[in-house]
Amino acid sequence: MSELSTDPQNSPSASSAPDANMMGGALTLSEIAAEKVREIRSEEKIEQHYALRVKVIGGGCSGFQYDLFFDEIGGEDNVYESQGVKMIVDQMSFMYLMGTSIDYVEGLSGAGFKFENPSSTGSCGCGSSFSV
Repeated sequence: MSELSTDPQNSPSASSAPDANMMGGALTLSEIAAEKVREIRSEEKIEQHYALRVKVIGGGCSGFQYDLFFDEIGGEDNVYESQGVKMIVDQMSFMYLMGTSIDYVEGLSGAGFKFENPSSTGSCGCGSSFSV
């Protein structure tokens, strides 16, 4: 498995993953975020059968944190595709991630993946944790 930076700023089918833009409540990646994921995959020589896992874990100042890493598709995972990037989400995480869009931003305070989560009711000052 390979971790991705999350700085402040259905079952799987071997034949095809649903297009996230066509599925209500699905995850989406911006074009810039998808390009960064492909760049990281290439730099770290991640095999193509690994998908980008988007996960919610307990912790952080606000109660939950986002986690991104490359992982194999599990039997209980939801599989989505956005901008040509296959993403996987476990059932528990997806309850908190429905409708979330992921972007990649660069600025004076650093660079990283930014989550726009319609389920979030608040976040801490660092932006890496959220509450629902």
